[in-house]
Amino acid sequence: MGNVLKLFAAAALVAFVLPGAGLAADAGHGTEIKAQEWSFAPPFGHFDRAQLQRGYKVYQFVCANCHSMNLLSYRNLGEPGGPQFPEKAVATLAAQAQITDGPDDTGKMFQRPGKPSDRFRAPYPNDQAARAANNGALPPDLSVMAKARPGGPDYLYALLTGYSDAPSDMTMSKGMHYNAAFPGHQIAMPSPLSDGVVDYTDGTEPTVKNYAKDVSAFLMWAAEPTLEERYKTGARIMIFLIVFAVIMFLAKKAVWSRVHKRDHAAKSGA
Repeated sequence: MGNVLKLFAAAALVAFVLPGAGLAADAGHGTEIKAQEWSFAPPFGHFDRAQLQRGYKVYQFVCANCHSMNLLSYRNLGEPGGPQFPEKAVATLAAQAQITDGPDDTGKMFQRPGKPSDRFRAPYPNDQAARAANNGALPPDLSVMAKARPGGPDYLYALLTGYSDAPSDMTMSKGMHYNAAFPGHQIAMPSPLSDGVVDYTDGTEPTVKNYAKDVSAFLMWAAEPTLEERYKTGARIMIFLIVFAVIMFLAKKAVWSRVHKRDHAAKSGA
């Protein structure tokens, strides 16, 4: 029975600890991503609603100028487990985006204010336009970026805060920027953040580090909006398994104790 309990403990380690490991190294490039403290760290973490709301603001005013989030709709911003903006705020945020719709009765496309049911507005109509506006580089969609990169939100934070001057012995390609966290250290995207570029109204200091932390958390929610429910489900399963293991252990002791007593009685009678 001890082996069974050890197996359950190992399963708990795999299910809870490893997915939240924040330390990752970029193989072959000597790049180390340092672990950050996150409110949503396993096994019982949760998203900070205020942080997600600030993170959306950073995405809206900075990231959305180049990057799309095609898998999200504005209504998601008000759903449980996420930023949970009030219903009126969601409608206002959606209306700030001009959405291309149509064709109308005359066969023409037209612009209209966004609705909560609309997908996040993309900054470019297609990949070709995106490349043309970014010197041939295609800004990736950010919908699942926090799950698509090793290190997850730790990597995103390191990337956004990793810009600096290139080492003197490193030759940079034309149009590239040095970033300590990016594989190869040369990235087409210039540093998108600077202190004071986005106004915070809740007293949080408007610094690059806070912007990076908040938008990384927001992108983590976007990539896994059911994270909190997954943690709760995992906790319930582990509690069930532990209780089940205890019951099985006690049942085994009860059954085998009777067998041992019977065998002892048989030996005594012989």
